[in-house]
Amino acid sequence: MKAPAALADSLILEVADLEVDVLTGIYSEETGQPQPLRITITVRMTPPEHFAHDTPLSASKNYMDLKFAASEALPAGVHFKLIEALADHICETLFVQDERVEAVTVKVVKLAISEAGEKIGMTLHRERR
Repeated sequence: MKAPAALADSLILEVADLEVDVLTGIYSEETGQPQPLRITITVRMTPPEHFAHDTPLSASKNYMDLKFAASEALPAGVHFKLIEALADHICETLFVQDERVEAVTVKVVKLAISEAGEKIGMTLHRERR
């Protein structure tokens, strides 16, 4: 009988469709007041070898850390001209929070500029070097 193959797992955590009002934009009608954004954050990290029924939260990452990075961790009063800069800030916050984070993907959709339900925005993916 063959020995079982070695496994290489990744743990993917996600907070999807978080709606946050953020100071962002470059056009005069966008600046001066927060605009609604829909943010989805995906984090990849290496999990422990096994999750047992009594594995503590410290073996993973608290999902609320992802939500925090896209809300309360945003600097008050700062205007992000580009939503790419906002996504960059969220990525960096998550990398600083936890050295186990290997990669972060942030998708930002600008809700205020949709005219027919289309999703206008961008996605930034960053991996730890």
